[in-house]
Amino acid sequence: MSGKNLESQVLNAQFPRLVRIGLSGLLVVFGDRLDDAINRAVLAFRAEIEAAHWPEIIETAASLASVYLRFDPVTADPDVLVERIVARIGARDWYSAALPHHRKLWRIPAAFGGDAGPQFDEAVRLAGRTAEEAVEELTARPVRVLTIGFAPGLPYMGTLPENWDIPRQGGLTPLVPACAIVAAIRQLIIFPTATPTGWRHIGQTAFRGFRPDADEPFMLRAGDEVQFVPIEADELRRLSTDDPEHGGATTSVLP
Repeated sequence: MSGKNLESQVLNAQFPRLVRIGLSGLLVVFGDRLDDAINRAVLAFRAEIEAAHWPEIIETAASLASVYLRFDPVTADPDVLVERIVARIGARDWYSAALPHHRKLWRIPAAFGGDAGPQFDEAVRLAGRTAEEAVEELTARPVRVLTIGFAPGLPYMGTLPENWDIPRQGGLTPLVPACAIVAAIRQLIIFPTATPTGWRHIGQTAFRGFRPDADEPFMLRAGDEVQFVPIEADELRRLSTDDPEHGGATTSVLP
């Protein structure tokens, strides 16, 4: 297939689809729903573009289902760049691509229910589990950081089993504390700061994912995995005092 024909196919395809954004942006869209294969494609494609070190690309950002590429419109020829990106999109099946190397596994202590998770019981009922079953399900295996967004260092993590496809609330909780774990739509979030939310507050950590004074302010990156380690409320209080940034979290590099 010629380069022009491939470009026309990608520009007009449903997915993956290339969309021009303003004067300096391109969006590579791999899907329109929360899906493991779609998110894998996003992470793999972004990692390959970053590894290529194209001088025209100033910034990349990943969402649940797309990759945003910002380029310098003064020095880059957008048509040439589009042709190169289209060729890269067509070079492989991104939906079956392996996850990027050098991801991290984080083990983060967390308390669920009670004062640490005032909406835990409500979320558990919606998920059709007992409290004990819910904690087991939420901590038995890692969840992947699908993307970072909404607030600095805020991870969207998933995907949880289908029974955790619980909706957002009808209204907002005025404020949940920093380090709160909230749940909705088969995903978990750890809030880096106190925040209003429509997601249900089910647990609490002492782990701060956004540290503005650090060399790398965002602790978690898209593609990392997080496994929660269940603890009691008194242990959470101790960690909040003794280890107020890491909250007892440990990390290792995934193979």
